[in-house]
Amino acid sequence: MESDVQFTNPTTLTVERTLPGPIERVWAYLTEPDKRARWLGGGALGQFVGGAVEIHFHNRDLSEDKQPAPPQYKHIENQAALSGTITRFEPPHVLAHTWGDNEGEVTFELTEKGDQVHLLLTHRRLPEDMETRTSVAGGWHTHLGILVEDLNGLARSAFWPRHTELQAHYRKQLAG
Repeated sequence: MESDVQFTNPTTLTVERTLPGPIERVWAYLTEPDKRARWLGGGALGQFVGGAVEIHFHNRDLSEDKQPAPPQYKHIENQAALSGTITRFEPPHVLAHTWGDNEGEVTFELTEKGDQVHLLLTHRRLPEDMETRTSVAGGWHTHLGILVEDLNGLARSAFWPRHTELQAHYRKQLAG
């Protein structure tokens, strides 16, 4: 069962997922560009503190069902990219890196739970505006759903329809 993204304060969100192990397999989906491209975005990842991170998003191509982006995201429908720097690299348990120029830091923490892996994702130092917060919450919820599907051998959901639905959900949630 998916749980909602939680805002621990206006600039920090967390989300947890239980993934099929082993932990080394999940770690590969975080660090190997070809596997990361299946659920988030491809691109280089320097596997050491200080290493460069490049993420090239092709959200429309994350599933066989290539749905168009909604109007507000048409400018990134075919590709978006961000750069960052590795701030923690502790295989196979912790990966953290900056997220673009002004969008904070993302930390992935993996813990073995029998044959499952607990993932705790924390995104810190988000901009406080409602549109960014709801877009990022919807984005992480959607991307992690696709990761769960892929790790379980299921067809990956179309990104944009799910993101649109979840962004509206988080907009309502944050409005109170």
